[in-house]
Amino acid sequence: MPARLFLSSGDVIADRRFEFARDLQLKGDLPAAADLLGQAVEIAPNFATAWFTLGEIRQQLDESEKAVAAFRQAREADPQDRHGAAVWLMRLGAEEMAEMPRGYVQALFDQYAPRFEAALVGDLGYRGPQLLFKAVVAVCVAARKPAFFKRAIDLGCGTGLVAVAFAKEVDHFIGIDLSPRMIEQARATGLYEQLEFKDMVTGLGGEHDASADLVLAADAFIYVSDVAPVLAEVQRVLTPGGLLAFTAETHSGSDVVIGDGLRYAHAAEYLRNAIAAASLKLAYLEKASARNEDNEPAPGLVVVAAKT
Repeated sequence: MPARLFLSSGDVIADRRFEFARDLQLKGDLPAAADLLGQAVEIAPNFATAWFTLGEIRQQLDESEKAVAAFRQAREADPQDRHGAAVWLMRLGAEEMAEMPRGYVQALFDQYAPRFEAALVGDLGYRGPQLLFKAVVAVCVAARKPAFFKRAIDLGCGTGLVAVAFAKEVDHFIGIDLSPRMIEQARATGLYEQLEFKDMVTGLGGEHDASADLVLAADAFIYVSDVAPVLAEVQRVLTPGGLLAFTAETHSGSDVVIGDGLRYAHAAEYLRNAIAAASLKLAYLEKASARNEDNEPAPGLVVVAAKT
């Protein structure tokens, strides 16, 4: 959860009730926690963090309608929606599938940046860059061409784990990320020629036609609902024969859903169709998990597409 957003005038009573409620939540006394949070938001109606926490607890108590109401209040109290109430509303089926709020994604990764690698790699067994490397090499071997690239674009570059994995195979790396603190971490690697603080579509939009022979996105599309705008820009930016390689979380149904981890999961058929619609050729699609979720591999895909 992002840093607590107490957006009223700083009411001490509401703040204390929130803290007591959090203690009760951690101890498992959810009804009592919900009661205290209800008191806190009555005192401070714009206490976005309290509304969001109340929504989470209502959801845990299987009180879906009350959870939806609380999440809507959280978003109203914080128009940037830095807690991601909209994500929960989509998950609960209260709103149509849409893109995640920019404020939420940025706040999530700004807070995550200092401990990103320790948490993702150490705690969740993250292996996305290695899976991408293996897939790209496999596609290049099958095409009988060297796995070496003059200019690569790393979408959602994070701290630079992809650049580390591909450092010996890429001459010049461009990194694009929505989080300024992630950009700072990536810059410290010394592996990027250029780093852009932008979303994927806007970042790619600033690149020239046919200017990159490799585009990588490790665990980036899990924060994108509709991949079509990104794929359209990738197709424009890639050189003929250039490759796009990405990891995705997936599910057994169709289209796109919000998974248990509050990330987008794309069905394999959805991705096949989106790649074809972008005039890219699917070169590789394999089931592989890029991370663990609740100590189990999260269902995932590794995909490589080529510009013909």
